Amino acid sequence: MDLSKLSALEAGKLIKNREIGVAEITKAALENIEKTDKNYNAFITVCADEAMKRAEAVQKGIDDGTYTSPLAGVPMAVKDNMCTKGILTTAASKILTGFKPFYNSTAVQKLEDAGAVLLGKLNMDEFAMGSTTETSFYGPTVNPWGENRVPGGSSGGSAVAVATDEAYYTLGSDTGGSIRQPASFCGVTGIKPTYGTVSRYGLLAYASSLDQIGPVGKNVEDVAEVLSIISGHDKKDSTSVNQEPLKFNLQNNVKGKKIGIPAEYFSKGLEKDVKDRVLEAAKKLESMGAIVEEFNMPEIDYAIPAYYIIACAEASSNLSRYDGVKYGFRTPEFEDLTDLYNKTRSDGFGIEVKRRIMIGAFVLSSGYYDAYYKKALKVKAVIKNAFDRAFEKYDAILSPAAPTTALKMGENLSDPLKMYLGDIYTVSVNLAGLPSIVIPCGFDKEGLPVGLQITGKAFSENNIMNIAYSFQQETDYHTKKPVLKVSKEA
Repeated sequence: MDLSKLSALEAGKLIKNREIGVAEITKAALENIEKTDKNYNAFITVCADEAMKRAEAVQKGIDDGTYTSPLAGVPMAVKDNMCTKGILTTAASKILTGFKPFYNSTAVQKLEDAGAVLLGKLNMDEFAMGSTTETSFYGPTVNPWGENRVPGGSSGGSAVAVATDEAYYTLGSDTGGSIRQPASFCGVTGIKPTYGTVSRYGLLAYASSLDQIGPVGKNVEDVAEVLSIISGHDKKDSTSVNQEPLKFNLQNNVKGKKIGIPAEYFSKGLEKDVKDRVLEAAKKLESMGAIVEEFNMPEIDYAIPAYYIIACAEASSNLSRYDGVKYGFRTPEFEDLTDLYNKTRSDGFGIEVKRRIMIGAFVLSSGYYDAYYKKALKVKAVIKNAFDRAFEKYDAILSPAAPTTALKMGENLSDPLKMYLGDIYTVSVNLAGLPSIVIPCGFDKEGLPVGLQITGKAFSENNIMNIAYSFQQETDYHTKKPVLKVSKEA
């Protein structure tokens, strides 16, 4: 049996039934990382020794009834912007070289309390700023579906680790599509929950009003189970919603569901293959009993500029804490405190992070605050109201996750504006604080995956999960796997 091909819940069931041991499956996962990851660079840090020790402890906990979760003992990995106690946490940036937190982020702690085994920390765009996972200080992550293709970003490592079977599920973070776009490019399933559903405590902030942690997995069932574990109120996070952890009742039934398709999402800039696959998915849902209609939502045309103004403004504030004084990288030579700040930040941050800090500082500066930042906040409210009106009529909104399939390495890195426009279908969801899931819905002419995005009103995760689950029960796109390269040393 090839253990790596199992879904997370399938692996959990075998562990629970004593058909395989936690140490056995953890060792298999680590061996798979060893022979596979040299070609894809999904991991920044692999915690082999810690994982094996943890596997032994979890096995004892399963045996004595301490761990009862369906995912107890299942190996997983998390994006490297979530604090992990005693384990290197870098946000893929030089400026956090050597930083080992003394606590776990709440999401990681909840998984640990459920019996998860952490394999390591995953590659990402530096401080989650990027759409290709090419801005990492530790080198780019490679999409296994195509030669020299990007995996999307910023949670590229999280998507690739699942697509290559290096981890059974992963955690990513989504500020403007950073879970959903990589899920689309890599042919996996990923969800961005309603803002406040999952605690942000221990997540290294990019844009605090937009960031949200969410799971990436091989199918909807796995993602739903992970989300049920990590969701729920956390008193350590002031933006955490006071509600119980989510529970899901997945059923293959979309009869009578009203699904809207914004006409604006299918105009200029959308690749034909992507458009065709998404519309074919809409027809499939229609054949299953859903009612699919096109409607207009012109407000989304303003989502990109509003998002980047707000996100960069918050980033310029959040990243001011990285100064070379308290932790992480410090420039070896400096004359005074100001010189320490300048040299540490100049050398420690990458070019994309510097670009966004400067944009944020500009829009918050005297004379420009009202013209840019304040106006962007008003546009954010307008977009949220547009979604509210849409959800008075529709149960869910269907759209592409990205205007293209996976791009070639370097294609967007030299053109920031083109990279920013690649987020056109995802950023509005973050501005409105809504839940949105992406699932595979086909392939383009080059065999690259296409993702279908299903968005719902706030706290309607169960509804959009059921639509996605129903689609996966009637199709097999999520079961398709790339042909992997294996290291010769393995």
